[in-house]
Amino acid sequence: MPEPPKIGISRCLLGDQVRYNGLDKFDGRLCAQLRTRVVLVPVCPEVECGLGVPRPPMRLETAAGKLRLMTVNDRRDLTSVMTGFCRRRVAELAAEGIRGFIFKSRSPSCGLESVPYYDASGAASATGSGIFAAELRTACPGLVLAESQQLEEPAALAEFLRRVFAAGFTG
Repeated sequence: MPEPPKIGISRCLLGDQVRYNGLDKFDGRLCAQLRTRVVLVPVCPEVECGLGVPRPPMRLETAAGKLRLMTVNDRRDLTSVMTGFCRRRVAELAAEGIRGFIFKSRSPSCGLESVPYYDASGAASATGSGIFAAELRTACPGLVLAESQQLEEPAALAEFLRRVFAAGFTG
């Protein structure tokens, strides 16, 4: 019997208290549906790159045409810390043979499409991908990707799983 496919998932969705404020975003329905069908590979880019829990809130800002990961209060630029980590971790996930990934929406590292980007005045000016999600999408174009909020409807989750099982992604 073949081994179930592996999919990455934002650790906070599994109930791990890894968010900036020490809390989680546990999605019990999603976890119950996934745990019996796939092997889950938990990832929290912010914790894994050494930022700790709790940590200062961060956001993505655009400056001079570049996207920067900045702490909100003390204005530390964490872009190079996060991008270096993301390249390494994405290579590891590809080598591990994951077929998909479920991201926490709106996260500056993990959001796939819903992350607010802030301009120089501090106003949310656009939305896009978090740093980790963008790196994973670019490096592994065959992966099946979704944000957790996109899988709230049973039919959407079923379609995601159908695509994961059909993918046969090998890195």
